[in-house]
Amino acid sequence: MINHDDALKAVASSLDRPSAARIYDYFIGGNTHYAIDRDFAEKVRARLPLIGEYCLTSRQFLGRAVRQCVHEGIRQFVDVGSGLPTAGNVHEVADDTSPRLDTRVLYIDNEPIALAHSTLLLADTADPERHHAIAADFLQEDDLWERVKASDIIDVREPIALVVNAVMHFVKDEQDPDRLLAFYRERLAPGSLLVLSQMTNENPVNDDERQALLDLLEYYETTTNPGFLRTMAEFERFFGGWPLLEPGLVYAPAWHPDEHTVFAGSPSESRVIGGVARKP
Repeated sequence: MINHDDALKAVASSLDRPSAARIYDYFIGGNTHYAIDRDFAEKVRARLPLIGEYCLTSRQFLGRAVRQCVHEGIRQFVDVGSGLPTAGNVHEVADDTSPRLDTRVLYIDNEPIALAHSTLLLADTADPERHHAIAADFLQEDDLWERVKASDIIDVREPIALVVNAVMHFVKDEQDPDRLLAFYRERLAPGSLLVLSQMTNENPVNDDERQALLDLLEYYETTTNPGFLRTMAEFERFFGGWPLLEPGLVYAPAWHPDEHTVFAGSPSESRVIGGVARKP
């Protein structure tokens, strides 16, 4: 954790270019973003009008997945690439699902700005005995896992829900995501759950949407997190052959939809895929 003063300094020094975490927060209706983020977001929205709904789809999937993990008996969550605390945080959903308040959540992000905001915002909503935010990089797997083990709130000998939500579209194939996820899968205890989602370029409805998705990647090259889209077949390998909870790897709105789910009537329009798998 960083202290309050350092967090404020990190926020103040982060405004020279758009932050993917703050852009996402803007699109899902949060309030932790600045003019530079809003201007970029509206540029993207002009080219891809439903981008806000795509981001909301990812956040809603996260909430439904966390609830299902709690129902499956999971009481520990490691949220990698957690971004900014915003609407529907993992610890809030978990506590709402398990009123005994017996769940523990470790938020991890490599962006100093995300950690800074987490430090400031978790102070208002979290239980410091059960909810922590730490700095670590998904791409630096050994260091990240050592920090998980040293966190004092996660017992890696027991089942964990490893959440990597709306992150994999920021990990390019040349960064070897297969090796990274194999590392994390190997270290999870039997019975753990792996929650994955990302944006997809599967079956664009027409040539204009296909080009718009390519333009989206070009836009994000100017942010703190360049992007990379995958088809379902390209994404499914990240589960390592573990059995998927029903209904499998699907467009996110088709994964246990509820009355709030956007695109519930037309899941393939969401541009987001996701699933949850259990370690045998």
